[in-house]
Amino acid sequence: MIAELTPKVAIETHGCKLNQADSEKLALEFMEAGFALVGTDQRVDIYIVNTCTVTHVADRKARRAIRAARKQNPSAIIVATGCYVDRDEEAILALPEIDIIANNSDKVTLVKEIIANQGDDFISCTVGTDQVPVNLSLRRTRANVKIQEGCNQVCSYCIVPKVRGRERSIPADQIVSNIKRLQSVGYREVVLTGTQLGSYGFDITDGPDKLYKLIEYILQNTSIERLRVSSIQPQEVNPDLLNLWQDPRLCPHMHIPLQSGSNRILKLMRRRYTRQDYLASICEVSAKFPEISITTDIIVGFPGETESEYLDTIDIVNTVDFAKLHVFPFSIRPGTTAAYMKDEIKHQLKSLRVKTLIKLGEQKSYRYKQRMLGSVRSVLWEEKKHGVWHGLTDNYIRVNLCSDRDLGNQISSVLLMEQSGGSVACSIKE
Repeated sequence: MIAELTPKVAIETHGCKLNQADSEKLALEFMEAGFALVGTDQRVDIYIVNTCTVTHVADRKARRAIRAARKQNPSAIIVATGCYVDRDEEAILALPEIDIIANNSDKVTLVKEIIANQGDDFISCTVGTDQVPVNLSLRRTRANVKIQEGCNQVCSYCIVPKVRGRERSIPADQIVSNIKRLQSVGYREVVLTGTQLGSYGFDITDGPDKLYKLIEYILQNTSIERLRVSSIQPQEVNPDLLNLWQDPRLCPHMHIPLQSGSNRILKLMRRRYTRQDYLASICEVSAKFPEISITTDIIVGFPGETESEYLDTIDIVNTVDFAKLHVFPFSIRPGTTAAYMKDEIKHQLKSLRVKTLIKLGEQKSYRYKQRMLGSVRSVLWEEKKHGVWHGLTDNYIRVNLCSDRDLGNQISSVLLMEQSGGSVACSIKE
């Protein structure tokens, strides 16, 4: 079945940073087992679609990706894994293009199972022993490292507790080992990711049992140059956590989800904070670190959301100096409490509200970047396209630079000069 000695595998990842972390772990395991990791545009022997199911659009995207993978690779093994598999295995099994399905809990043994099930067709080295360099032209220069998984908070609109299970923390020594492993193959930045990072450690009996203690432990026991925290809930912001950002290795960027500016909607969503709590947390962060970038998530059109409650969200967006908004229309997820709520917002109105918030978010992003012009920031360079290098600053600003130098996977100090096509043009400070 395999035409070449080294079998090729491609991994297409949908959804959150937790899924990205899972895919990156799979990629390393495949490479350690003797597989060649290639882009999703190439013909492969194994094609994995790591699915998301947070909205009905994510489900549709997964189905399209699976069909496209089979069309492009008629003889390949097509694998569906991720949250869509956990939520609706019956729908996944109905797709004739798929050869193997694996839910989230099965990801840990997926590579070994594929090798075992295919017998001598796959020639591989011993799984998990040989460290091989990651081809950085195919991989990201930053890696997502899972520190916990699952959620006990059960927001009324969210399917994640069903597809990811209850909260469980990964021991600090294992996390440190994972970071060192990624460092050894060239990564310069690590993003700590999970479903509820602020809950880290509640089930830990030996070692760091709080998020801030874990971050301290990582900073003390690794030499990773940049460390980023993917998301933190507003009620979890506290002085012990904030004090850590005095370390220059910890990137000055916080993603703090809002979801709604209305106290009534927040209560219906089963969020564990009020709009007043949210604003107080943002004030605490901004007062301590004025240049930090704050990004957020907002859900528009939750069942029963009135015009006044929508304007409550607009008011918070206008009040906070957000660097970026991620705006989502409410999507019914079967099996959640919100799926049974009445007073569904009409699609046309929901769409209008989403567009308004997206436009406002673009204005906020422009203003934040404009405020940063003239400052010197650290940039991790990712790739070169059409003669222009692209990278990400420590405070989460996309930058570009015309240069003949090989900057790939390098960290530079740059002067932010002017906004250009959604990113910021810069010059290197020698």
